[in-house]
Amino acid sequence: MINHLITQKNWQTQLSEAITSIDELLSILQLESLRTSVYVPKHFELRVPRGFVAKMTVGDSNDPLLKQVLPDQQEQIKVTGYVADPLHENTQNPVKGMLHKYQSRVLLTITGACAIHCRYCFRQHFDYSANMPTADAKKNIISYITEHPEVNEVILSGGDPLNVTNRRLFAWLDTLESIPQLTTIRLHTRLPLVIPARLDDALLTRLSQSSCHIVMVIHCNHANEIDTLTSEYLQRARSAGVTLLNQAVLLKSINDSVETQTQLSQRLFSCGVLPYYLHVLDKVAGAAHFDKDERSSIELYWSLLAALPGYLVPKLVRELPNKPFKVPINIYNVN
Repeated sequence: MINHLITQKNWQTQLSEAITSIDELLSILQLESLRTSVYVPKHFELRVPRGFVAKMTVGDSNDPLLKQVLPDQQEQIKVTGYVADPLHENTQNPVKGMLHKYQSRVLLTITGACAIHCRYCFRQHFDYSANMPTADAKKNIISYITEHPEVNEVILSGGDPLNVTNRRLFAWLDTLESIPQLTTIRLHTRLPLVIPARLDDALLTRLSQSSCHIVMVIHCNHANEIDTLTSEYLQRARSAGVTLLNQAVLLKSINDSVETQTQLSQRLFSCGVLPYYLHVLDKVAGAAHFDKDERSSIELYWSLLAALPGYLVPKLVRELPNKPFKVPINIYNVN
């Protein structure tokens, strides 16, 4: 009933009513005893929509969705090799608000806001104030793309591009669709999992009318993130002609078992979403406790190859600074 009442609200209301109090979150989940093991971060506060919390199991301190969002004291431990900008993104923006790392694609950080703060986020220290496109920057972005004919795809990212209003998002689509060389617009988003209602009729209608191929890469780490309502909205997006892919992050003690990964791929496929990438953790400061060693990751991947048909096995990759592609993990590298 609680979940029903939440999801009856429009996505803007759900976004504004997201939980930002650790005490409130622990009270809802009847986990007040955890208060001594968490802390209140200053730079990257708790933020989680109530509909996502409703997917968690009350009383379960090891709930895989809870562990993705609850600040942990381990985040304060400084670990060698884990840094604020693990992908060196602050050095790869030739135009304000745009990253150009991959030859045929550019990425636009159109907002610094997200509906949910995932504790392993590689952009949790990103300087959005210096990398948000202004009205003038939009002109510069158009000029830059036009001057680089090899660019045929734009990725809308952030933050989360679906965190902005339809009016603002549609303005970006209009701008990008006016550039003849662009064939594909891609949206990287967590919103369909945490506030499924974001895939509203106005958005899906606009995407279905785009002159570009629309690809939506959702970010789902665990099958429990996809309930019946989430599945319905994802299937609506697919019916609107949107290509749906998923990228997950391999997280220690959250989704690092064969059973969990198999269930995730099968659940995604039932909603019309194909597994795309399984990322090993980006070594961002504060997230070392989520990391899984490479040998175990490779062994897990071999098991997935045996358990699933090839089209349901995501590519095991890592992202490295200054590499113009996702770097495949060498799955033969097991001694």
